[in-house]
Amino acid sequence: MAAASITSFKLVYNLLFRRTSTFAVTIMVGAVLFERVFDQGGDTIFEQLNRGKLWKHIKHNHESKDE
Repeated sequence: MAAASITSFKLVYNLLFRRTSTFAVTIMVGAVLFERVFDQGGDTIFEQLNRGKLWKHIKHNHESKDE
């Protein structure tokens, strides 16, 4: 078990962190992915907490049929 984790860490190090350029790209891609996940998670939580209060949930109550 320990040998497998050491080799996997070594592989990740050699692929992503050994060179400065790949390290910088890894950090940038990680930051973009984290931002996307965090933003979508926050939007989901906000919509769950405000279900029935947002315009897209109550729009059908306020629109007339001739529009």
